[in-house]
Amino acid sequence: MIRAGLFVLLVAAVAVTILALTGDAGRATVVWLGWRADMTAAVAALIVLFSALVAAIAWRTVLWILAAPERAQRRRAELRRRQGNEVLTRGFLAVAAGDGSEARRLALKAADLADEAPGLVRVLAAQAAEATGDPAAIHAAYGAMLGFPDMRLAAHRGLMQLALSQGDRATALRHAQEAYGEARTARWAWRVLLEDRLERGEWDGALDLVKGALSRKVVSPLVADRARAALLAALAAQLEHAPEPRARAEALDRAVEAARLQPGFAPGVVMAARLLAQEGKANRAASMLENAWKAAPHPALFLAYRDLRTDETPKARAARLRDLAGQNPRHRESRILFVEQALIAGDPAGARDAALALEAEPVTARIAGLRARVAYASGQPDEARLWMAKGMSAPHEPDWSDLDPEGRAFAYHASDWARLVATFAETGELIHPRLERHERSMSELPELPLSYADAAPLLAAGAGEAQPYPVDEGHFPEEEPAEPSPDAPAPHRRSQPRRRLASAPRAAK
Repeated sequence: MIRAGLFVLLVAAVAVTILALTGDAGRATVVWLGWRADMTAAVAALIVLFSALVAAIAWRTVLWILAAPERAQRRRAELRRRQGNEVLTRGFLAVAAGDGSEARRLALKAADLADEAPGLVRVLAAQAAEATGDPAAIHAAYGAMLGFPDMRLAAHRGLMQLALSQGDRATALRHAQEAYGEARTARWAWRVLLEDRLERGEWDGALDLVKGALSRKVVSPLVADRARAALLAALAAQLEHAPEPRARAEALDRAVEAARLQPGFAPGVVMAARLLAQEGKANRAASMLENAWKAAPHPALFLAYRDLRTDETPKARAARLRDLAGQNPRHRESRILFVEQALIAGDPAGARDAALALEAEPVTARIAGLRARVAYASGQPDEARLWMAKGMSAPHEPDWSDLDPEGRAFAYHASDWARLVATFAETGELIHPRLERHERSMSELPELPLSYADAAPLLAAGAGEAQPYPVDEGHFPEEEPAEPSPDAPAPHRRSQPRRRLASAPRAAK
């Protein structure tokens, strides 16, 4: 209406301006029902325009009156929508606050007000039932959501969690399987199915799930490769001890594939190298371990590489280990390995120089034990005792050489492999079951003479240069006991087992 009035005024102004410029007002005569009206043309134009404006106003007024009921209905709907949104908001806030009773009350109220958002009302009802801990209400709420295609995935997830809380694993897996079949991106359903297969040790089934998740883009290629590598290593560990003759060859293939997918995955590489060495392919095993050391140095790789050859001298072994450390010289494990190889070679001065690179490392029992061995080999028993004292209170590191009685790394149980797959796939980190379970493991500290009397031969003048201990045997030499006299009573000694050092190399077998 305002635009129409402005248009009339604009036309009138233009008409008056034109008449004023021409100087001729013009004449207009109107005859209607016997009446005659004479006027100027400008006046006639204004009358016509004003009449049109009045008619338009009258017409719009009639339309406005006729639309009054519709406007009232829209106003009521808008008010109801606002109230529904407010109730839904308060309901979800009550769920977040853990107030189940208030959430259920607001859910019932929202069911009457929020006609335009039935999905949100059902979700609020389900979450309110969960907040109150009512299994029957939870099942009813999520069961009602199954009838709506766009809410079916959420319904399966809620029913799965309810089944898990009630200990009904079969029902939970059924809902996860249905959800995974309906949605291509249901990561939670894939994870539940994967964990079930891992728990049961079904490595082949888990591999199929990972491959399917990669094709459906449920997981990234990096996560899929890490999961596949860990699963292949677990399957190889299972096949290695199978009675079938062909199982060992299949175990080797699986381990080699795991090492190919993740060259820095120590369990797969170590297993592949061990199986290759048993097949007489030591050179290929060494190359695989060297590539793994370049990617991610790990203590188990050093142990496997060290034991590839058992017919070499300590100096030859030290040279081989020095070459391995040189593949990634700046890594912490390489700096530790430089110290180890110097001790194996019987070079205390070289070991002491290499140990200087570990001064910035946090002191752990492993580092303290290594520094104690270096000090003792260098003829510094007092410094060795100091490192021993530090190591007794220092935190421990995983000892990758003592996972089974034979000292073989990654001798995991099926449950440990399951946890390793889940952890390594998501984070790329390895687990150490014995350390996590706080089980007793081999000491990382060497056995040194703790009293000054026992160290007298090392401190006496003219005793000569102290000789390094035979590190390739993994223990320090014990003093030869003096022969007792025939009349003297037999001394009472407490037997003490000789322990292999977790941070020292094992004897070549």
